[in-house]
Amino acid sequence: MASIIIIIIINVMMKKRSVFMAATHKVVKRFEAINLFSERRRDETRSGRSESKEAHAAASCDPIGPRKKMAPTNPSPVGPRKITVYDREHFQGKRVEFTASCQNVTECGLDNIRSLKVECGAWVGYEHSSFCGQQFVLEKGDYPRFEAYSGSNSYRIERMISFRPICCANHEDARMTIYEMENTTGRRLELSDDYPSLQAMGWLNNQVGSMHVQSGAFVCYQYPGYRGQQYVVEADCRGGEYKSYREFGSHAQSPQIQSIRRIQH
Repeated sequence: MASIIIIIIINVMMKKRSVFMAATHKVVKRFEAINLFSERRRDETRSGRSESKEAHAAASCDPIGPRKKMAPTNPSPVGPRKITVYDREHFQGKRVEFTASCQNVTECGLDNIRSLKVECGAWVGYEHSSFCGQQFVLEKGDYPRFEAYSGSNSYRIERMISFRPICCANHEDARMTIYEMENTTGRRLELSDDYPSLQAMGWLNNQVGSMHVQSGAFVCYQYPGYRGQQYVVEADCRGGEYKSYREFGSHAQSPQIQSIRRIQH
C-alpha cells in the first residue's frame, strides 16, 4: 500500500515538473522573441542614423545644399513669346496667334498683316516670305495700322509676310562694337545704350562698315532719330559678327547707319 502511494506521488510530481518545464520553455521563447525584436529595432535605428548622416554629409558637399534641386529652370532665357496678327486694320478681320516663327502668313489664310498685337517677347517682321526684304521691329505693344511699326522708311511698302522672334533681346545687357570698315577693321566704337545720333557721340561719318554684337540685340537705322531703313542685328545670329553691310539684311543697299538703339524684350 505504501509503495502504491509513493508511485502516485512520484507521477504527480513528474506531471507538475512537465507542466513547469513547458511553461518555462514558453517564457524563454517569448524572451528570445522580445530580444530578437529589440535587436532588429536597434539595427534599423542605427541604419537610419547612418543614412541620415550620409545624406547630411552629401548635402554639406553641395555649395547650395538641397535648394539646388528645387531651383527653377528656364529653357528659354527670353521667356514666353506670343504675337497676334490681323488681316485688317485696327485688329479687325481674320486673326491668327503665333508663339514661333512664321515664314509665310499666306499659308495660314492671310494675304497680308495690317495690324498686330505683341503680347510677349520681341519680334522682327519682314516684307517678303522666308524672312527677306525690309525689316520691321515689333516690341511689346499694339500696332493698329502699318504706320505704327513701319517707321519712316526709305520707300513706302505696306506689306508684311513673315516674322520671327528675336530670341536674344536683352535691354539691360546689350553690347556691340561698330567698325569703320568691313571685316571689323578700322576705327571702332563700343555701344551699350541707345544712340539717336552716332555723329553726336563722336562717330565722324554716316556709315558703318561692319559690327560685332557681343550680347543682346539692336536695331540700326539709316538716318538720325531712328528713321529710315531698319536693320536688326543680334548676338545669336552669325555669331554676332556682321562683316559687311550686305549682311545687315537682304534689303541693305549701303552701309549708311546714323542711329542705333537696343531692342526691348
